[in-house]
Amino acid sequence: MVNAITVLGSTGSIGRQTLAVAEHLGLRVAALSAGRQIDRLEEQTRRFRPGLVAVYDEEAARLFRTAVADLPVRVVSGMEGLLEAAVLPESDCVVTAVSGAVGLRPTLAAIDEKKRIALANKETLVCAGDLVMRRAAERGAEIVPVDSEHSAIFQCLTGRGPGELRKILLTCSGGPFRGRRRAELEDVTPQQAVSHPNWSMGAKISVDSATLMNKGLELIEAMHLFSVSPDEIQVVIHPQSVIHSMVELIDGTVIAQLGVPDMGLPIQLALTWPERRASMFERLDFWSLRDLSFEAPDLENMPCLRLAMDAAKTGGTAPCVMSAANEEAVHLFLKGRLGFNRIYEAAAGAVAAIGAVQGADLETILAADRAARAYVLERFS
Repeated sequence: MVNAITVLGSTGSIGRQTLAVAEHLGLRVAALSAGRQIDRLEEQTRRFRPGLVAVYDEEAARLFRTAVADLPVRVVSGMEGLLEAAVLPESDCVVTAVSGAVGLRPTLAAIDEKKRIALANKETLVCAGDLVMRRAAERGAEIVPVDSEHSAIFQCLTGRGPGELRKILLTCSGGPFRGRRRAELEDVTPQQAVSHPNWSMGAKISVDSATLMNKGLELIEAMHLFSVSPDEIQVVIHPQSVIHSMVELIDGTVIAQLGVPDMGLPIQLALTWPERRASMFERLDFWSLRDLSFEAPDLENMPCLRLAMDAAKTGGTAPCVMSAANEEAVHLFLKGRLGFNRIYEAAAGAVAAIGAVQGADLETILAADRAARAYVLERFS
């Protein structure tokens, strides 16, 4: 179990839940970071009293310094500020809860300092999975997944020997538009897209769940976390979100991890592993479960998942391009400047236009990320 944590992205949904878990466990909060939500960040700073706070937006950082001038806290800004928070000596665990590719460099910096990485930022592995996992192995840094699905797989594989796994069964609720045809989604509003039936999440990940891009990103993340190929992962639609994922072993045994749909559970496990501690969350009530159902994903009407599967097989910088283009497209959608179905068109167009580079280094990966964003902004905004 860790003693002190840094929370990158503390004002978002995962960040707020992480702080609640840390308070329950009695962990010290050494550092916080946020983009520009300084009102919420000030509340967190006054409550948890970190020694360092990183505000990514420079103007927001200036305002925040004034707001907390009465506190003994050092305020840093920009990417350099994020990097400083990620390597803070007082912290032994970095919770990467920022959204998007901005989490990549701080994660690598924390790995270099042999911190435990409680990984909630899936874009880090989608964009640079080979690089990140190789660096973690070289430095001896732990990566413990926070996504409910990857935490489930992590738990199901604990104690399994090499060669026992046949395939990963990655579950998916199907999102708010399960069963709808693509033509019916033309006029979907941001409010409708962020209304997930089971989970309380931030806006970007909620939209990704609505398009099923989130499940595609999770598939790529699982490849790197568990050293498997795309063909060794099967996506299973499970609307109740009770089974968080499963593994099938070579003898036909299937092991599943079940629990209430509450992100606090995998967050707590990532902080206490390899121990388990009593939690403050609801228990699963089997008497109230009427059924557990399963379906195949609809790749025709939810083509973002198919796009991600194809990018996973292409490899190299293809997943990075897809993820960055999708991120920009989702931001445009949330601002009302792009239709729901055009999110897929933007991501697919970027993948087709920008060639994949194999064996890319960090600078090449970041260049691919920038190129994908520029493509979407030039053609779709």
